[in-house]
This record gives sequence, C-alpha cells and structure tokens, in this order.
Amino acid sequence: MKTKYTILMAMLGGFALGAIAVQALHAQAKPAAYGIAEVTVNNQDAYGKEFLPLVQKTIADSGGKFLAAGGKTEALQGTPPAPRVVLIQWPNLDAADAWWNAAATKEAFKVGQKYATFRNYVIEGVPAK
Repeated sequence: MKTKYTILMAMLGGFALGAIAVQALHAQAKPAAYGIAEVTVNNQDAYGKEFLPLVQKTIADSGGKFLAAGGKTEALQGTPPAPRVVLIQWPNLDAADAWWNAAATKEAFKVGQKYATFRNYVIEGVPAK
C-alpha cells in the first residue's frame, strides 16, 4: 500500500512541476514591442549633439535596439509621416514602458523638445508561434 502512495505522490509532484514549467515558458513568450517615433527636427545640429546621445543611451540601457532611424520614408497611402521616422525594438511591451517611464528618458526628452516635435507610440508584436 505504501508503494502505491509513493507512486501517486511522485506522479502528482511531476504533474505539478510540469505545470509550473509550462507556465514559466508562457510567461517568457511575451512578444517583442516596437516603438515608432515621428520627428520633425527644428535644429539639426543641436538635436544631433545634445539630444541623440542622451536618448540613444537610454534606449540601449533598456534593451532597445534601433531597426530604422531617419532613412528615406515613403508614404504608400494616407497622410505622409513626419520627415524623420524611427523604429525601435524592445524585448517586450513591459521593457518599452519601463524605458518610457524612466527618469533618464524623461530628462532626455526635455532636451529633445527644445529642438524637435515628436509623435511617439509603441505596439506589441505578433506572438511567436
């Protein structure tokens, strides 16, 4: 009888451990997030010297990665975007939100707003299958 209980307890323990592992894997599977900024620069020299180094550091420190920044942009339909468009990837939406709410980011944008106007937003990517 003791053997039956031992086997039953081992099976229940294995099941619980498996359920925890699956839950942990699902928690890690958050999709990437993409930040998009549309920027109209008023003072290119000051923007490049005073703002960009600050904001680039905050992005790198938060795990963000530039995918596109200020290259040629073509409107395919609808209203054209601002003259400068930036695309940044973060590991997930939580990381992007943490970057946006960080004190260093807020300080960088205080500088940036002297030299440009911004439209910033973030979208969650499609979950990996």
